[in-house]
Amino acid sequence: MADNYLERQYEEYEKRKAAWEKAKRLGKVKKTPQTGSTPTTSPGK
Repeated sequence: MADNYLERQYEEYEKRKAAWEKAKRLGKVKKTPQTGSTPTTSPGK
């Protein structure tokens, strides 16, 4: 049972990786800014 689970997880990983690499080659991967990293300004100062 564990072998089947691990095999399925690895196959899904390979599919995601292949899709990511294909998108990267085509220039469709966009970097998203991290939330919470922008400085906040306090109003009134």
